[in-house]
Amino acid sequence: MSRDVMSRDRVAWSDARRAVRYRLEAGGVEWEIAPGRTVRGYGFNGQVPGPILEAKQGLPLEIEFTNRLPEPTVIHWHGLRIPAAMDGTEVVQRPVQPGETFTYRFTPPDAGTFWYHPHANETEQLEKGLYGALIVRAADELALDGEKILVFDDLRVDRSGRIAKFGGLMDRHNGREGNVRLINGTSEPEFAIAAGQIERWRIVNASSARYVRLSLGGHPFQIIGTDGGFIEAPVPAEKVLLPPGDRVELAVGPFAQEGDIVGIDDLPYYRGTGKKGVERFGTIRIGPRKASTARLPPRLREIAPLVTGPTSVTRTVTLGFRPSLRRGFDFVIDGERHHHDEPVNVGELQVWDVVNTTQIDHPFHLHGFFFQVLEINGQKPAFRSLEDVINVPPKGTARIAWYPDDRPGMWMYHCHILEHHAAGMMAHFEVKRP
Repeated sequence: MSRDVMSRDRVAWSDARRAVRYRLEAGGVEWEIAPGRTVRGYGFNGQVPGPILEAKQGLPLEIEFTNRLPEPTVIHWHGLRIPAAMDGTEVVQRPVQPGETFTYRFTPPDAGTFWYHPHANETEQLEKGLYGALIVRAADELALDGEKILVFDDLRVDRSGRIAKFGGLMDRHNGREGNVRLINGTSEPEFAIAAGQIERWRIVNASSARYVRLSLGGHPFQIIGTDGGFIEAPVPAEKVLLPPGDRVELAVGPFAQEGDIVGIDDLPYYRGTGKKGVERFGTIRIGPRKASTARLPPRLREIAPLVTGPTSVTRTVTLGFRPSLRRGFDFVIDGERHHHDEPVNVGELQVWDVVNTTQIDHPFHLHGFFFQVLEINGQKPAFRSLEDVINVPPKGTARIAWYPDDRPGMWMYHCHILEHHAAGMMAHFEVKRP
């Protein structure tokens, strides 16, 4: 599927309360990853990625989900600040069994780029194609000359052309990286942009383990948003790192030369598991020149700092590794597989040190809440933002700050390399009213 903006299936409708409703169905699909090249996978509504779900900030959203898979599943609404019971994990929800239907109901409070994916047997279900983008639009939505929604993924295909079998100690340790690179479910697609125009690109990294160090052929772009929506002001860049599960919004263009072909490339990034060269995800063809009406504001939003001076760390989360006679090794948090952490109180500032004691990178994901990154290895970030995924480098520390608002219940945090999560690098904790 190489269209600029993936098709919005006719699966949504509104009622008198202006609630937006969707029907989603998970089931087997024949997934055409390239012309004439098909693999058997899973999909939502018969496609990979699933349909783009569009919501309006502050208005109710309902998703009626039916499971047609041969195994149980749930849907996690990645990045959305919603009630705990709707978060879509086995901590808060009984898995939806084959043939069953469950309706998710929530009101998205934040505009931004989010995504949805299973949180049951996700090392297989997500790899097979169960994921999709969810866009929450503001009433005063920024409109540039165009918009692209790009979901990055990679897939490991064996010599027979099928999705390779899962498992093995190497995959368990490194995470599963593929030999086919995909955007919107298609191998190395081509997109178009008119010379002279500026587009808003919303990008999701849905890979199981691949870090995407994104470059557009070395051409400059501007970072305008991350996990929690807009940053405060556009930041010029020529590359940006997206760990698994991460999102970024870019203002792309203007390109000068009609007819040019520009690579959408993954630059080398060493995460402690081996090196690779430049790899291409897709290309951009620069089309005939068009006048631009895009107006990118110099100030996008205000983000009040959660910490303005010296503060005490309220919790240290230690990401670790240990040998196991039964499994070969485990990835652990605070020395435990699937750690049960201490509760936090609504309204009490949390300042956490996330400490990586291993020799490889780990993308730390917090469910249901945004945090501000205060520093990584003592260095302040280049700009203030709201995040739900942060990369913690080997033998490094990320200090984050966040407030648990009044959404009590059980929540989760984990490494978003799916194989590490499955190997034990996950914890759950309660947010409770004092």
